[in-house]
Amino acid sequence: MIKNKVVVRYKDGTLEKGHAIDFFPNKVVFHLEHDDGTTEEIQTEKLKAIFFVKDFIGDKQHEKMYRDMIPGGGRKMQVTFLDGETIIGYSQGYSPDRRGFFVIPADKDDNNERIYVVVSATQTVTFL
Repeated sequence: MIKNKVVVRYKDGTLEKGHAIDFFPNKVVFHLEHDDGTTEEIQTEKLKAIFFVKDFIGDKQHEKMYRDMIPGGGRKMQVTFLDGETIIGYSQGYSPDRRGFFVIPADKDDNNERIYVVVSATQTVTFL
């Protein structure tokens, strides 16, 4: 079973780190495995986004540039969340009628490999 390293951000601002062990975009729940081995059921609709990360530490000093081209990544877009956070990346699967969609950050040095954005947590989605 593939375990993806993720940071789960809730709409209320809280976050959790762990491994998503059964996440699929069309499912309404998945399980998050914590470092201590416990597993928690996560309801996707309560989330802002799921950040699939390279590591849990990241680089807080990294200044995001969003200038990289992602071949085959889809259309470049800017996503603004209800809490004001903005990300810029590429997506092939955006549809406002779906629960969510993946974005590949337009900064290859970003700690996020990809981000699953929950549509109900977005304020605007703009193609660039």
